[in-house]
Amino acid sequence: MRVLMLGWEFPPFITGGLGTACAGLTRALAKGGTDLTFVLPGPADPNAVEHMQLIAPGQVSTGSSQAGVRDHSQAEPSPASFSTTPPSGATVPPSSAPSPLPEQTSPQDIDPIATMGSYASAYAGATPSTAAQAVQWAAESDAQPSAGPDDLPSPRRNAAEPEHGMNEQPACEPLGDDSAEHSVVNDDSGGEGGGIIDAVRRYARFVETAVADLNFDVIHAHDWLTWPAALRVARRTGRPLIVHVHSTEFDRSGESVHPVIHDIERRGMLGAMRVITVSQLTRNIVVERYGVDPAKVTVVYNGIEMDPIDSGLSPIGRREKIVLYFGRITRQKGPEFFIRAAARVLELRQDVRFVVAGSGDLYQRCVELAAELGIGQHFLFTGFLRGEDIQKVFSMADLFVMPSVSEPFGIAPLEAMSHDVPVLISKSSGVSEVLTHALKVDFWDTEAMADKILAVLRYPPLGRTLRRAGPLDLRRLTWDDAARKCRQAYTEVVAAMGGVGV
Repeated sequence: MRVLMLGWEFPPFITGGLGTACAGLTRALAKGGTDLTFVLPGPADPNAVEHMQLIAPGQVSTGSSQAGVRDHSQAEPSPASFSTTPPSGATVPPSSAPSPLPEQTSPQDIDPIATMGSYASAYAGATPSTAAQAVQWAAESDAQPSAGPDDLPSPRRNAAEPEHGMNEQPACEPLGDDSAEHSVVNDDSGGEGGGIIDAVRRYARFVETAVADLNFDVIHAHDWLTWPAALRVARRTGRPLIVHVHSTEFDRSGESVHPVIHDIERRGMLGAMRVITVSQLTRNIVVERYGVDPAKVTVVYNGIEMDPIDSGLSPIGRREKIVLYFGRITRQKGPEFFIRAAARVLELRQDVRFVVAGSGDLYQRCVELAAELGIGQHFLFTGFLRGEDIQKVFSMADLFVMPSVSEPFGIAPLEAMSHDVPVLISKSSGVSEVLTHALKVDFWDTEAMADKILAVLRYPPLGRTLRRAGPLDLRRLTWDDAARKCRQAYTEVVAAMGGVGV
């Protein structure tokens, strides 16, 4: 099976769990014989990847068996590079053949987001039994205008939240300056600047030209940032599309969803033949909040590839107990609840140091909150960690706490358990569905959170029990299992379109 995979980040250039998840899944897929081509917006380290072909602006790895891949030194495509017919060997019903671009129209002139409505319709509503018939809608809907924000369901807004409610930058914005502040959406000038939506547009144009010479059986796209690109490629090639939901706008922004991002997510999910979610929690959001047919939503839990027994590092000797928060410092992750629970712990026990490892838009606010509560001397804010520093901070921890307000899955607790660290996790997380040997708490209940932190610190047998039993959970959560479920989905959607999955 040849898979074109689209993703926004990949190690070593990552900002969160998405890149880690893509790395684990692709390695497991490749080990099982899947031929992968992964397209990034940049940056990338092609020399560090051997299990698949990695394509980014100006960079092409040699890790794939794909032949004839061009060097893509330009992020913008040329008009001649676009193909309006499916690759050789495609078996697609005549009615689903992609419509050619209008004459005198350059692909650069077409907005990948504004045209999502017509591209998405190629597979909308398709199931294994109706896929061949559903693509008939494509030709009919091409003439229909794309829906704007006014056509979206009106989410209930929290009056206390800002109008757009984007309190964090979704994933990274690798096409811009990493040190710069990027706006979430474009201005009204119509030009392209440094915002994340502009980066999504540039990525969509790059992908379409970068994969023009490739043969693949299925498209697998991770999160909303890649879906405009995926829908364009699916529409023009007739290949089935699977979208992988690692997080939704409702997770990131609560009820104050950004209408443009919500629209992209909705069109991507409705336009795909299959939707993969990282938990049952996320599946429920996809079905209830985006109107996706439950029959086409598959849950594939994330995995862990670290050795669950040997972390390779020994704990650093110290007298203080270390309680660790590791993740982005954003509203979605609940760092303020962690700090307020810490204040309760410190009322009863002073020999505790709380380490906050990560960065995000609430970083300064969290530093100030610790100071306001008079507990700043008990906190260490490390900023964003990479490489060996991540292993070191886990090796020091007596307890890992994930107080997320809304967490589609949550890989960090698995990493903590693989480093022999007991975990306390929010019940509002997908990983709570599959972890048996973990303490669980409502994110808003800071008193209960403090009680459970104290229990682990006060009663060593509790910590030892959680450490011993943790590997039992990890053995059930492997990337090999996730890859097996993804390969099954590939085979089903390819067969539904008239092809034969391998």
